Amino acid sequence: MHLEDEIKRRRTFGIISHPDAGKTTLTEKLLLFGGAIQEAGAVKSNKIKKGATSDFMEIERQRGISVATSVLAFNYQNKKINILDTPGHKDFAEDTFRTLTAVDSVIVVIDVAKGVEEQTEKLVQVCRMRNIPMIVFINKLDREGKDAFDLLDEVEQKLNLRVTPLSFPIGMGYDFKGIYNVWEKNINLFSGDSKKNIEETIAFDDVNNTELEKIIGEKPAKDLRENLELVYEVYPDFNRDEYLEGDLQPVFFGSALNNFGVRELLDCFVDIAPTPLAKKAEERLVDPNEKEFSGFVFKIHANMDPKHRDRLAFIKIVSGTFERNTPYLHVRNNKKLKFSSPNAFFAEKKEIVDISYAGDIVGLHDTGNFKIGDTLTQGEILNFKGVPSFSPEHFRYINNADPMKAKQLDKGVNQLMDEGVAQLFTLEINNRKVIGTVGALQYEVIQYRLEHEYGAKCTYENLPVHKACWVEPADPKSEEFKEFKRVKQKFLAKDKQGQLVFLADSSFSIQMTQQKYPNVKLHFVSEYK
Repeated sequence: MHLEDEIKRRRTFGIISHPDAGKTTLTEKLLLFGGAIQEAGAVKSNKIKKGATSDFMEIERQRGISVATSVLAFNYQNKKINILDTPGHKDFAEDTFRTLTAVDSVIVVIDVAKGVEEQTEKLVQVCRMRNIPMIVFINKLDREGKDAFDLLDEVEQKLNLRVTPLSFPIGMGYDFKGIYNVWEKNINLFSGDSKKNIEETIAFDDVNNTELEKIIGEKPAKDLRENLELVYEVYPDFNRDEYLEGDLQPVFFGSALNNFGVRELLDCFVDIAPTPLAKKAEERLVDPNEKEFSGFVFKIHANMDPKHRDRLAFIKIVSGTFERNTPYLHVRNNKKLKFSSPNAFFAEKKEIVDISYAGDIVGLHDTGNFKIGDTLTQGEILNFKGVPSFSPEHFRYINNADPMKAKQLDKGVNQLMDEGVAQLFTLEINNRKVIGTVGALQYEVIQYRLEHEYGAKCTYENLPVHKACWVEPADPKSEEFKEFKRVKQKFLAKDKQGQLVFLADSSFSIQMTQQKYPNVKLHFVSEYK
């Protein structure tokens, strides 16, 4: 196949939501349709012994939440679909923000009973900053929930989106009869039998046809007609260009657990979702159809296989093709590297691939060369933007609990920080190490992984820090900056990249500092250069 055709076949997207809205379940069902798995596992139920395919770290299985972003790929209708399943839990938001730099579009999952939740708002805001095309999936229709129109209003107001329903529920919860598919003009009846893998659909061009009463009953038929009239009047018609520009968001209804409404979502997605998009580098805009390979690291995962100490760097291919055993330039280190066993993923199953195309995600074995945000190219100097570090919310000193294992602890902490699990700050005054995370649960994950993967034990000590501010002096040699450093020396640290960071203990202290030292700029995101 020709390069352009291969790239056109690809759809790379992420699924985002608040925890428990059913993101991992939806991922599983999409794989089921792709024929990638025979039986879908559920995250919660202990009856199903088969855990969800995308959750492979031990700690995820114990807690029933997804911690790491996993990558899953399958073929469907001659399209190659790459899903990045992101953690929904807010303690792992950093990982999700970074993953959003590697996707071309997004599916937002919303729980019918809870509506739009706080974590969804944050993630959608990041997507809007980048104009990522979004499809909304309203999940769990077999449970009692909010009215469909109320939900659509909530999505518009809270998430600041402009929506158009491409499917509409017939009843809800106890009275849930099925879904009318606006996109394909057919009706999908709900049997409530989750053992049936795929529900039948009835083609139905004209909702005014009297057959409708026979199929779903009189009252539901009347309600559906009235609702659809409203839908056509109130909401804009679907326009693909507006969707691709991030100005219009199609909405689907369904129940992922019962495998219902998922096929409609997938069929429409395959039709309308964008093929791999061009990406901005600091030097220029890089088009996916360029012959020359380029790509960037958006995630690093240490110890995918506990038996072998290896790290995998996840690379999103931006342009051209990536071939096995071909030397590529690691731009930051300015050295050529070649990879004998690049991996393609199917959750924890990995396969070695000879060639991958723009839009694909490849895992490269890494002995410590890569950091998040690194670029690989065929030789051109390119630096892709947009893998920021945000100021953490929690800060703790990390102490070694076993003096014999100091080396293991150092190595473990450094590798986990390269992976982007959390951020490491080293205090200038005494070189003590401080770990900053987005959520408190991260500390448990770090402790668990240090012990089980590196054989090192650590303890924590609270540190009252409100925010980490990256410091940018107007003139590093000025008296003002020297005084700032002298007065604030107790609160100054270096991050892993060696950038100066001011650990402020309150928002008041940030205000005072900015007033007193107007030429010293403070940033809450590390990517200010």
